[in-house]
Amino acid sequence: MIEVTVMSKIDCPLCDKAIDLIKPLADEIPFSMNITDIYKDDHLLEKYQIMIPVILINGEEVDYGQISKEKVRKRLLEINRQI
Repeated sequence: MIEVTVMSKIDCPLCDKAIDLIKPLADEIPFSMNITDIYKDDHLLEKYQIMIPVILINGEEVDYGQISKEKVRKRLLEINRQI
């Protein structure tokens, strides 16, 4: 199964928008989604603090900031064809 991780934080409207944007893609391309609060891990906070939201698919950074649904969809389709 494809794993999508959203690097996020509490009270992040841009993060909430990104989550709402990519959730419907699971109807087309099955994936599990994890939401990770970067403030619970110093390493993640240091790495992503000015980039969130960040979308990772199977550990690969695919998009950040203003998330493009089509960019995420395209990468999900590419990975789905490989498995």
